[in-house]
Amino acid sequence: MHAITISEPGGPEALVWEEVPDPVPGEGEVLVEVVAGAVNRADILQRQGHYDPPPGASPHPGLECSGRIAALGPGVGGWAVGDEVCALLSGGGYAEKVAVPAGQLLPVPGGLGVKQAAALPEVVCTVWSNVFMIAHLRPGETLLVHGGSSGIGTMAIQLAKAVGARVAVTAGSEEKLARCAELGADILINYREQDFVDELRKATDGAGADVVLDNMGAKYLARNVKALAVNGRLAIIGMQGGVKGELNIGALLAKRAAISATSLRARPLEEKAAIVAAVREHVWPLVAGGHVRPVIDREIPMPDAAEAHRVVEESGHVGKVLLVVP
Repeated sequence: MHAITISEPGGPEALVWEEVPDPVPGEGEVLVEVVAGAVNRADILQRQGHYDPPPGASPHPGLECSGRIAALGPGVGGWAVGDEVCALLSGGGYAEKVAVPAGQLLPVPGGLGVKQAAALPEVVCTVWSNVFMIAHLRPGETLLVHGGSSGIGTMAIQLAKAVGARVAVTAGSEEKLARCAELGADILINYREQDFVDELRKATDGAGADVVLDNMGAKYLARNVKALAVNGRLAIIGMQGGVKGELNIGALLAKRAAISATSLRARPLEEKAAIVAAVREHVWPLVAGGHVRPVIDREIPMPDAAEAHRVVEESGHVGKVLLVVP
């Protein structure tokens, strides 16, 4: 088969489409013939040499894919060759075939084509696990999403609105904010021109956000705590703004607030399987009913993954960039 390889860390040009050995599904795994994958920030970090795959994972980048089951490994039940699926991966999505633990498979939801489904697994599992399973966003509460026009952001807006929450977003342009509004965002904050703490307080009569979904890390840590409501929950899922910040414990105590920080890729298989099962139970009906849809900015042939990485690094896109197997 062909796959994107990274012979040594570097810029987008380090991504090379070349022939590699086919993966073989092991115990409890299935082999998926890939139709499409999607680009995530973690793929860029891996390409740059900052985020190695966990032990035993494919060396090829790609944390999600969609396609059709080509073979079943020993001990797999409930799936059949030919089933259309999408999958949460530890790596290997930038390829024509990938071996996947059966617990990380999802059927292509009703109303979507198999190619579109590649835009779902990573963002849906990330948002559902952090915003709902850990931070417990409830109807009537306010969620602040940083990077509202990203793949994560566009999904978080839709899921929060679907459960009856109010959504505030930050984005870097009026065009991106307009797209967030189309998805249901209620409070629109241009982080280049406005202070999100002040704007959020104005829009919530001083209360703040019950849950903050943050991709920035250190740069926003102090202001995120200020933006929290009493009993608020800050969920950190990224480090785009650095890894070391100063935390005012007094401010956290005064608000009886909580901070969580998670990554998805390196979690044990049983934890990933539990998240995938929760997504299938709670989110897939929303997708099938047309209440939640993947936002796809563009499709790029998988051999041209370097171009897809340039698009994502320039942050000119809204939603997901797909990589389509030729």
